Amino acid sequence: MRRRNKKHYSIYIAWILLLLCVIGGLKAGIEESAVGKEQTHSEISIQSRWEELLKSVSEKKNDKKKDQKKSESTEAAQKNIRILLMTDGYKQIVHKELKVSATGGLIIEKTGTREETAENEKITITKEDFGFQNGKIRVTAKDGGEMVVSSIRRGYGNPSYAGILDLYATSEGIVIINELPVESYLCKVVPSEMPASYQKEALKAQAVCARNYAERQMEDYAYPEYQAHVNDSTDYQVYNNSAQQDASTEAVRETAGEVLKYKGNIVTTYYYSTSCGKTTTMKAWGTSENESNGYLQSVEVKDKNGDYEKSLPWYRWEADIDQDILSALLAENVKKNIGTVQSLEVTKTGPGGVALQIKTVGDKGSITVDTENKIRKALGGNGYEIKKQDGTVAQSGTLLPSAFFKVKKAGNIFKIIGGGYGHGIGMSQNGANEMAKKGKNYQEILKMFYPGTTIEK
Repeated sequence: MRRRNKKHYSIYIAWILLLLCVIGGLKAGIEESAVGKEQTHSEISIQSRWEELLKSVSEKKNDKKKDQKKSESTEAAQKNIRILLMTDGYKQIVHKELKVSATGGLIIEKTGTREETAENEKITITKEDFGFQNGKIRVTAKDGGEMVVSSIRRGYGNPSYAGILDLYATSEGIVIINELPVESYLCKVVPSEMPASYQKEALKAQAVCARNYAERQMEDYAYPEYQAHVNDSTDYQVYNNSAQQDASTEAVRETAGEVLKYKGNIVTTYYYSTSCGKTTTMKAWGTSENESNGYLQSVEVKDKNGDYEKSLPWYRWEADIDQDILSALLAENVKKNIGTVQSLEVTKTGPGGVALQIKTVGDKGSITVDTENKIRKALGGNGYEIKKQDGTVAQSGTLLPSAFFKVKKAGNIFKIIGGGYGHGIGMSQNGANEMAKKGKNYQEILKMFYPGTTIEK
């Protein structure tokens, strides 16, 4: 009962004090109006103060959003990719050892320890290293520069790597993962995938394509046990097989953060060496055309003067394959012996004229092969020459140059008459270079090879 009375008294007192404040405020307002006095900070109305408070809160919220966007943008720009480094010739994923050095010295982080080396001091790490007992070994350059790995050889010699080298021990040796910002990664992908001597606009188109490809691959791990997104071979994009070049680096920097999108999504930008004057679609790989891959259409790589690549060596080519050699190649590649080949024909073609199916008949049976890659593999191998249209000759390889071809037979010789080099899907790199020579910019190049896409950051 006593508590309740005290509560009522407190309410009465509060109401009296509030009434006095209101009266005082009205009096001050009347006096200010009468003398025409300027309003000072202490005399601002309650409404004005609320307006200021709300404005302040709103500005803080906007500043927070701006800071958040800036942070997200910075985070995106600094996104790292992890690459599994393969052995010489890209033959294996496990190395016997790592030999590494850096101009400013190295930092080696092992289980519970941190070691440093002197300038240019070379160290060797094997699977027996004590630091592997409870996890990985991490190697970085002291000065933030690049590390020279002398136990690996690439096209230009011993490669150097920026960022981090994470080492994992296996029963057979060491797995090496290179982690670095994706933009730094691209600076060594672009010159490895396209000659730095190519036109700048072609290099910029390649940079965007390479960034798209990397972004899509970074959506998942190709090697989850090592948290690696890709390896450094042709399985993905060739990385660091050619030394970093100023022209390629400029192309990456001038297109920094730019990607191709189709219907709001980042797309996989396939590319290859040389077209036959046309590109093909995903049907070449046995994938039906749908909304997600609609940007990979069959397009004519030409302008009003004709095909852009018509003067290039691989634009047209032919190969004469002896009957016995062809029989042996098919038996090896398809793992079925049909005896001596009697006939070879393209039984199904797809967009752009690409072979989707071939049938081979021998004196002991027949073989049907479907899809671009399998067809090229079936007819590939050693034992014959490929004559390019400029008269130069190349030895046959693992794959037939392309699946854009027709077959003629003369006696015991099967003549393969083809065009282009590569799978034929997406951007022709030489086509892009020829377009750039004729004044096309990288946006125009990408628009032609990937219709319906937009370039966004």
